[in-house]
Amino acid sequence: MDVDHGWVITDGAAGNERQALALAQALGIETRVLRLAPRAPWAWFAPRLALGGRLALAPAERAAFAPPWPDLAIGCGRAAALCTRLLRALSGGRTFCVQILDPRTDPRHWDVVVAPQHDGLAGANVLRPLGSLNPVDDAWLAEGREACPTLADLPAPRIAVLLGGPRRGIALDTAYAGRLVATLRARHAREGGSVLASASRRTPAELTGKLRAALAGIPGLFWAGEADGPNPYAGLLGWADRLVVTPDSVNMLSEACATGRPVHTLVAAPLPDRLARFHAALRARGLLHDLDADAPPPASPLRETARIAAEVRARYAAHRAGILEKGGGE
Repeated sequence: MDVDHGWVITDGAAGNERQALALAQALGIETRVLRLAPRAPWAWFAPRLALGGRLALAPAERAAFAPPWPDLAIGCGRAAALCTRLLRALSGGRTFCVQILDPRTDPRHWDVVVAPQHDGLAGANVLRPLGSLNPVDDAWLAEGREACPTLADLPAPRIAVLLGGPRRGIALDTAYAGRLVATLRARHAREGGSVLASASRRTPAELTGKLRAALAGIPGLFWAGEADGPNPYAGLLGWADRLVVTPDSVNMLSEACATGRPVHTLVAAPLPDRLARFHAALRARGLLHDLDADAPPPASPLRETARIAAEVRARYAAHRAGILEKGGGE
């Protein structure tokens, strides 16, 4: 891909940066990562308030957000959406700007907007993956297995449990933990094997503590931070025979469904509308199942990043051809 100079722009949130870097990797381009956070009042209204341009950034960030402008920029999240919107104007339209996640304003301000289907955003320049972009493919899973070879010694079937955290409309409390543990222990009593659990930064301490204690007698591991050693997340996905994911995280559900293994969740109460639409779409494709279901592997894993990258690549090529035709190229 003919990109000499690329940027990835995020607010530093791990989930946002992971999506943007996954797309850059799928495009085969090297990028400079900028972590930018607009100041008030721009932060309150990002990306709708563009008046004032680069003054939205603090002086140190403004020095980084400066020419030479990149050939292509990928942003993820509302804070980044303001920067990619500004960048398209500042570069005179030369920079091809891709914005991941619904910017909550007219998508015409970007060359491409990548918004998951459950957001319901539409437009000629809107690409709609099922779920979030991520780096999970066969090579990534193989690298995860190589990075965590000792997980192969745990008894099969290996169940990876990915824990998120509460969000509006979803309470991951001690009652939820009790139901989750009871089902996991019942499955282990029936099938044997091991449980490999991983908590996120959003997982409440009470949930982590209850699960760690309840699973202590089952072969496996429990990772909840640096005190438990290096993060084995990629290894868990690589070695898992089955995955259990809390219902709150679009990113973790998308990555689990990309492994090609059966994926399960426990939904204890009605989900918020957008998340309910995402769950329904996964279930319709045979990618997501109830926690206690005996489900076969899906016919094909959920791997949307390569498809989205191919479409971005084609649109970028057309954009570059237009610039050269106008005499703005080399």
